[in-house]
Amino acid sequence: MQQKMVLKVQMNCEKCRTQALRIAAAAQGVTHMPIQGKEKDELMVTGDKVDSVKLTRCLRKKLHHATILTIEEIKEEKKEEKKDDEKYTPPYYVCYPPYPMPPQIMVQDPCQSQACSIM
Repeated sequence: MQQKMVLKVQMNCEKCRTQALRIAAAAQGVTHMPIQGKEKDELMVTGDKVDSVKLTRCLRKKLHHATILTIEEIKEEKKEEKKDDEKYTPPYYVCYPPYPMPPQIMVQDPCQSQACSIM
C-alpha cells in the first residue's frame, strides 16, 4: 500500500531543507521525498506504510513547525498475467570457461628407477 503525503514544513534556509530531507529519509518505508511548492516549504513523501504522525513529530522536534496537508493512497497498476500458451524461456546465462590449467610436467625421481646403476 503506497502512500503519498504532503507536509508543510518551515524551511527558511538550505540547512533546514537538508535537515528535513534527512529526517524524512530516516523514516521507515520512505522511498521518494522531493521538496515542492512556490516557497519550497512543502515536503512530498511517498512510501510504503509510512507513519505520518511519527514523521510529523520528528520534523516538529527539529524544525519546530510541521503540519500534514494531504495524505493519499496510491493505487498500483495491475500487472498482466502470463498466458499458458507462451513458451517458457529460461534466463540466458553467460558461462565463461574456467581458467586454463597449467600443463602437467612429469618429473621422474632418479632414485626411484628400477634399474640399478651400480651393477
